[in-house]
Amino acid sequence: MSYSVVWFKRDLRLHDHAALFEAASRGPILCLYDVEPALWRQADAARQHFEFILESLRDLYVELKQHGGRLHVVTGDILEVLQALHERAPFHSLYAHEETGNAWTYQRDLAVGRWCRTQQINWLEFRQFGVVRRLADRDHWKASWDAHVEQNCLPVPAQLQFVDMPWQDTLPPSADRLHLHQADTPRRQRGGRQAGLAVLSSFLLERSAYYRGGISSPLSAPDACSRLSPYLTFGCLSLREVVHATVQRMEQLHEDAVMSQHPSAARMKQGLNAFISRLYWHCHFIQKLESEPEIEYQNMHRGYDGLREQDWNEAHFQAFIQGRTGWPMVDACIAMLRETGWINFRMRAMLVSVASYPLWLDWRRVGTWLASQFIDYEPGIHWSQMQMQAGTTGINVPRVYNPIKQAHDHDPKGIFVRRWLPAMRKVPDLFLFEPWTMPADVQAACGIQLGREIPIPVVDLDVATREAKAKLFAVRGQAEVRAAKSAVVKKHGSRNTRSAGSTKRAGNSTKRVKQQDTRATSDIEQVPQLGFDF
Repeated sequence: MSYSVVWFKRDLRLHDHAALFEAASRGPILCLYDVEPALWRQADAARQHFEFILESLRDLYVELKQHGGRLHVVTGDILEVLQALHERAPFHSLYAHEETGNAWTYQRDLAVGRWCRTQQINWLEFRQFGVVRRLADRDHWKASWDAHVEQNCLPVPAQLQFVDMPWQDTLPPSADRLHLHQADTPRRQRGGRQAGLAVLSSFLLERSAYYRGGISSPLSAPDACSRLSPYLTFGCLSLREVVHATVQRMEQLHEDAVMSQHPSAARMKQGLNAFISRLYWHCHFIQKLESEPEIEYQNMHRGYDGLREQDWNEAHFQAFIQGRTGWPMVDACIAMLRETGWINFRMRAMLVSVASYPLWLDWRRVGTWLASQFIDYEPGIHWSQMQMQAGTTGINVPRVYNPIKQAHDHDPKGIFVRRWLPAMRKVPDLFLFEPWTMPADVQAACGIQLGREIPIPVVDLDVATREAKAKLFAVRGQAEVRAAKSAVVKKHGSRNTRSAGSTKRAGNSTKRVKQQDTRATSDIEQVPQLGFDF
């Protein structure tokens, strides 16, 4: 029997699946998904990610069955799985998408490559996003991104030949057996290609009208954002098909007939144009981790080593993750994140800023916890953005968010805060965003007590922030730190901040992404904030 194995990882679809398409053109295939227990023991893994993947696997299983095939789901170390399969029925090639994952998957893929060479098996990987493996420099990266997204989407192969093999398929283990003991996020997005297509359709046809101006406030963002990020993270949709669908919708909106019939067409076009720009930045940040896997666990600019590492404050961290910092906007965001697995980009940036400056917490452990909380956790975006917010990239002026100002700007009536913090419903408007200033008689009248139902801030915000900035800027001002910045720019800096060429086909070109920083702008890159929730 001569056949190839298609190894599905974070590419849980058949449409525009380069590995599947190429393998199918060369003969019979076996489709494999491996639940890897060691992967799920990593600190950034969470039950919500596992459940989302299970839902996506069900869609993939059904779709393969409709094409006369079968998805073989097994559990175990991938090297042991491949070895056992090869001993039963040798295969000549292994096909997969390139994955820019965490440090564990990086080492895993290196081991798979070594095994394939030892067994003389062809190991063929294909681009999943607009990310370039073994990139020499950034000078022509944007042109490469344009070329990737402008290619036609690959259809599901018309002639699929499947290997009919009795194999040790098992039902995926339960989350408890994988020791994922945390509760599933009750109101998270559900996985699967069909769910992803429905979200894409609702965004393109309706919700994109509110994208511009709606994605900053946690009140409007749940509907205004595309909400496509988890479906891109786990590959239920391909980046290219989302770009193509967006451009096609923009072209429809460009027609005079549509413009006259649809009063929000102009707003939709603006929103979709901005959305395309964010898809570009999505890959720009993943490229950073692809080019330097170490940024998951070490400072991008090594001149910042030792900045916070020795000052860890466990009490501050526990207050942060329990949503008891005492700043209502921060604690409400943590409450929403725990319930839904999602919070909009500006609020993510605010959370990391608060953790990094007034709480003075090192980005690594904060980032690991947030990774487990975000249903759309994409390592390449997550870690480079964590460092950007923490001020350790060396190429961006730090953005320091004031959570009280953010509350006044984006939740002026306190609707969001009161929705997620029931105790705040008793607090008069005058004290809503600074409840620790309530006199004792007001507390008594409201039936609440500071320090009990409502926590008192763990630090003085103004003093702690001022001290944190002084420490950071003392490092930034060092001559050797300034001198070393150019190397980081050369490796990771954007060479072009305009949108992808594909948007030009729709008669648009995206302006430089507007900075959302409340204090300062970037001195090297003008980029969106942490959390590419789109």
